[in-house]
Amino acid sequence: MPSFPLSTMPWPGPGAQEPERLLTREWLVTNGLGGYASGSVGGVCTRRYHGLLVAALPTPLGRIVMLSHIAEYLHLADGRLVRLTGEERTDAPYDLPEVLSEFRMEMGLPVWRFQVGAAVLEKRVVLPHRQNTAHVSYRMIEGDGGARLTLRPRMNFRPHEGNVSQPVGEYQVEAIGARYEVRLLGDSQLPPLRFLMHGHNSEFVLDGGRVSEFFYRVEAARGYDNRGPVWSPGRFDMELRRGEECTLVASTEPWDTILALTPREAVGAEIGRRERLLQQAHPAAREGVAAELVLAADQFIIYPFSRQADAARARAEGDDARTVIAGYHWFTDWGRDTMISLEGLTLCTGRHAEAGYILRTFRHYVRDGLIPNMFPEGQNEGLYHTADATLWFFHAMDRYVAVTGDRLTLRQALPTFVSIVEHHLRGTRFGIGVDPRDGLLRQGAEGYQLTWMDAKVDGWVVTPRRGKAVELNALFYNALCLMQRWLAEEGDARSDEMAAHAQRLRQSFNARFWNPRTGALFDVVDGEHGDDDAVRPNMVLAISLPHAVLDPEHWVSVLDAAWHKLVTPVGLRSLAPGHPDYKPRYDGDLRARDAAYHQGTVWGWLAGPFADAWLKVHPRDVQGVRHLVDGFAAHLREACIGSISEIFDAEEPYTPRGCVAQAWSVAEALRILVKTAR
Repeated sequence: MPSFPLSTMPWPGPGAQEPERLLTREWLVTNGLGGYASGSVGGVCTRRYHGLLVAALPTPLGRIVMLSHIAEYLHLADGRLVRLTGEERTDAPYDLPEVLSEFRMEMGLPVWRFQVGAAVLEKRVVLPHRQNTAHVSYRMIEGDGGARLTLRPRMNFRPHEGNVSQPVGEYQVEAIGARYEVRLLGDSQLPPLRFLMHGHNSEFVLDGGRVSEFFYRVEAARGYDNRGPVWSPGRFDMELRRGEECTLVASTEPWDTILALTPREAVGAEIGRRERLLQQAHPAAREGVAAELVLAADQFIIYPFSRQADAARARAEGDDARTVIAGYHWFTDWGRDTMISLEGLTLCTGRHAEAGYILRTFRHYVRDGLIPNMFPEGQNEGLYHTADATLWFFHAMDRYVAVTGDRLTLRQALPTFVSIVEHHLRGTRFGIGVDPRDGLLRQGAEGYQLTWMDAKVDGWVVTPRRGKAVELNALFYNALCLMQRWLAEEGDARSDEMAAHAQRLRQSFNARFWNPRTGALFDVVDGEHGDDDAVRPNMVLAISLPHAVLDPEHWVSVLDAAWHKLVTPVGLRSLAPGHPDYKPRYDGDLRARDAAYHQGTVWGWLAGPFADAWLKVHPRDVQGVRHLVDGFAAHLREACIGSISEIFDAEEPYTPRGCVAQAWSVAEALRILVKTAR
């Protein structure tokens, strides 16, 4: 048995009669800056986000697709020419590699194995940590030699969320010995894409530039721009020898950084870093599915390279900056996702220092009692339209202090937390504030989606939930109870005030939210249309949080409703079947998808709160809770191999949808495994 996480996909294998599996299985490698490399297993760029180097560049650039694709050809000694990677052009059906024998994720890094007769070749992709650099390496494992490899890089520099139909600009190629630079003329902000080839008898042949037009099938299915050009300046040719390796390095880094590591050293450094990640993780997370999730978790924890002010502020305080990418490919860092994910991504993985960096980074962004909902791509300032992210901040700090014992970070944050509570008590932006009549927290502003159910399209807020939402009050009660304890521990008399607010909220909550007709909780009370009796997973938080606002006499009934109506093998439905707004599938164009986003669609992260609540009611049913993640174990072999998707269809076969790798999905699955470890 290997001593490292290994996920293998033989090919041809089960399902080989369905070659499109090579298009629907994806891989992802990240660089710790928010940049990444990603694609389909078959090599076809099916998304606008696919590329071998998507660089994370300083504001206002954000993430830029610098190297889209490499066409790879193997020239054998007997004269045969074999294509190694797939592509799909607008004028022809997709062309998949016929010689792929295996794809595997080895220590979370992708490896392709190709076999042509007696010749066996392996390809790997590695991104050195905290560099915008990609190493694409090829090794002849078996064969008599005499083979040559041709690599044709293709590019069209553009924002990773930009339209693929963007015309090809005018590029300039410069050669300095064996170093090559490709610049986009007329854009002085973009760095050049630098190439360096390591290999025997390698040469770069300029052939006047070639433009190919690709079809991006996933973008077409999602209703987006889906046909666009890529440009190639020429090709790299090199000799392949048995047992030896050649590597194409592509980077936006300065040459001294690129040359600091040989390809072998770069691979060794990254493998060593990943071995240390496993070693420092919780003992229950060092092998099996949990170990795969530890490596998946690493993809989301980043140094916010694009926001230089974060780094400067942290350095001035003798600290460091970190944040969390909510999901790949299109999400940036979101406050809510960061705080929900913090325990699984950092505390279960032994990355305690980085957990502190994250909490201290976000503390600096509190405005009017709120942390940012999200940071737009390529911008320094966040957007604050969220009612729950700030309340999750309290929970994240509580878990951090419980695990690390770092009272100093808590003590320094207490004035901020007091200010947050005060803003909520008197009212702050977006109608967020306590109703003085009953002590319950309400929210709502026309045109804004303020809870985690935040779909909005063409001005239509799909699930506005304006009023007093069940999970917001559960979170605020938990925050008030934490504040009471923290202040008491510091000898602060304001702890009694926090306790009084918490007690009033709890009394009003249990009087208003229990719905005897459904045996569950109202999702919203005092809403725009009265009380909403839709059965949603939000009610589970009234039990799951450390300080549960719901009276224990109702716990069994609420969990029974959730178990029978919401629980699936890959998380919880966002709305129970039978409701008029229930949608069994999440597909179609943007409007159709957003209409289903929180109207039945399954969310993986919700398995975590349900597990917490279930163990409160059934403390001995550890095995039953572990079964909540069984579906995720199988899912690690589909969609983005080695990671967990954002969402799934509400009904079988629970097709994965949305982001192919989502922080809170990974974090909560890992947290469940660690929590229930024997």
